[in-house]
Amino acid sequence: MRFIFLIAGLALVFFLGWLVSYDRQHIKYRQIGILLLLQFVISFLCLHTSGGISVLEQISAFFNWLMDQAGAGVNFVFGNIVIKPGQTVFFLNVLMPIVFIAALIGILNYIKVLPFIIKWVGWSLNKIVGMGEMESYFAISTAILGMPEVFITIKDQIAQLSPKRLYTICASAMSAVSASLLASYMKMIPGKFVVVAVFLNILSALIVSCIINPYDVKADEQEIKPTTDPQAEPFFQMLGNYIMDGFNVAITVGAMVLGFVALIAFLNNTLKAAIHISFTQILGYIFSPIAFIMGVPAADIVKVGSLMATKLLTNEFVAMADLQAMKGLSAKSLAIISSYLVSFANFGSIGIITGSMKSISAKQGTYVANFTMKLLLGATLASVITATIVGVYY
Repeated sequence: MRFIFLIAGLALVFFLGWLVSYDRQHIKYRQIGILLLLQFVISFLCLHTSGGISVLEQISAFFNWLMDQAGAGVNFVFGNIVIKPGQTVFFLNVLMPIVFIAALIGILNYIKVLPFIIKWVGWSLNKIVGMGEMESYFAISTAILGMPEVFITIKDQIAQLSPKRLYTICASAMSAVSASLLASYMKMIPGKFVVVAVFLNILSALIVSCIINPYDVKADEQEIKPTTDPQAEPFFQMLGNYIMDGFNVAITVGAMVLGFVALIAFLNNTLKAAIHISFTQILGYIFSPIAFIMGVPAADIVKVGSLMATKLLTNEFVAMADLQAMKGLSAKSLAIISSYLVSFANFGSIGIITGSMKSISAKQGTYVANFTMKLLLGATLASVITATIVGVYY
């Protein structure tokens, strides 16, 4: 039965992607097949072998350890705030550690560890799949650096990109997450699903691009390479910039979560008083057919559907917080929705991407603004692919 849902979920993605495809006659079936095969291999190793499960547990434990180290700084700055035993304060326990993780990423980037990893993993992915050097580089780098920082690494080349190549890199950016947020995610959902989703989302975004946005990179077309030098500024200046970037991300996410949670509470209470059904329940019913096709058990489809909608309308943190408070989900439902939530596919990200592009190139920013809804659909379909594949193993 699980393989029927797998086929149904992938068929849904293909059908919706085909409907909005820029070039239905040249969909890249070969690349899609290779990418899907890679996803099945990765997910099988990670979720269905003792070695893979052990590695995931060690990665999760490492990020939990990093969170403990970040706690030293948080406790020093906010140590006089009284918190009840066992209580988790979202801003302190989930968001503030981002500052420390951002500093670590800055150091790894400065000593050229991250550029080395990104370059050669991207090179390998291009050799296997043949999506293009720049597309493969960007798919890997966006999963580490996140947006909008990742656009800066190719800012000198963005003005040269065709609209089709712009779509692919923007879809990758929306489908991935920043490494600086992984530890925070693991405080809210099981760490193994965070790690697996990061791996699968890289490939899911490319699969969707092969359907919606197929094209060939010509042999004489300039391949894009990153030009920024991480050592272009003094070490402590760089470190201070990354720390402030991490703090700004934490503050921005905190403000977004505060506003959206309050707004959803307002809508829920208003609709309950008026028609005796909450806003999230309505959204749950709307998204429940998609949740069912992805393999979510029938008893959970409304709950999972509401989380899918919440993530789309707000962001992944709001949906993860709702998931934490949700009781009674089956293991399969938890696996599917946890994997689905690990991406930037939401309306807020559209503004970030469009603004980032316009700040680099006004012309390219206009192109991106013209396909934002199709971009959001593509990134959401990428999350559906990832969650559907993970659901097979539960």
